[in-house]
Amino acid sequence: MKERLDVLMVNRGLAQSREKAKAIIMSGIVYVDGQKEDKAGSSFEDTVKIEVRGHTLAYVSRGGLKLEKAMTHFGVRLEGKVCMDVGASTGGFTDCMLQN
Repeated sequence: MKERLDVLMVNRGLAQSREKAKAIIMSGIVYVDGQKEDKAGSSFEDTVKIEVRGHTLAYVSRGGLKLEKAMTHFGVRLEGKVCMDVGASTGGFTDCMLQN
């Protein structure tokens, strides 16, 4: 039976959630049977070999990486602060704020 790639990754323990699986897939480090795959919705048999080559994202999307870099560059610390992600889309900024 065919399943979405993001679902297969969660089922195999390669990602904690479908959102994290999507972010990993979109980052271009997922290979299915040796072929690079960048679409989370692509369907595959559950017998395919899935590899994650390289480092996975620390946040649910790349937006978290951007915020982390800005926080480091400008010396911003979020501890004890009230923060809001206006216009949240994939949740990367929110994830970064919660982790920091």
